[in-house]
Amino acid sequence: MTCDDRRDLGLLLLRLGTGGVLAAHGAQKLFGWFGGGGIEGTGQFMESLGYVPGRASATAAGLAEAGGGVLLALGLATPAAGAAAAGAMAGASAVHAPNGFFNQEGGFEYAASLGLTAAGLAVTGPGRLSLDHAFGHAVNRSWMVPVAFAAAAAATTMAVGERVRRLRKAREGEQEALFEE
Repeated sequence: MTCDDRRDLGLLLLRLGTGGVLAAHGAQKLFGWFGGGGIEGTGQFMESLGYVPGRASATAAGLAEAGGGVLLALGLATPAAGAAAAGAMAGASAVHAPNGFFNQEGGFEYAASLGLTAAGLAVTGPGRLSLDHAFGHAVNRSWMVPVAFAAAAAATTMAVGERVRRLRKAREGEQEALFEE
């Protein structure tokens, strides 16, 4: 087995594992599979976290995770797939960040690991054992990497920023109510 063969096999394993996990997480949000809340339950949960409107937030997160995950696993449109998944995981990390780093304490370790792996795959490319390679890299061009990450970063920054503003305003309202009592 050559070094290139090992690299392509390693990329395939990373894509299948990370893509499969992301797809399962997205399916929980979109369809309620694997014990998930579906759009309604996830939407209510997302509203409680400050992502409003909850239903639209659940749909966007579910599509980024499920769609990004399936595309990563297949090695198709790898820059867009990885950037979308990384953006969704950045949004999840923002929720978990106040709890510290480690997942066992509710921290962002798990979401960050998935996001960084998806981002790494988007940058590195899918390898030869992929649909991108089979289709001549028609949707895996070098210029697509910065474009995909810029779009994902803009969308994630807007969503997380709006959540932070909403939570800050709610806290200020609670503090004002305490002073009035």
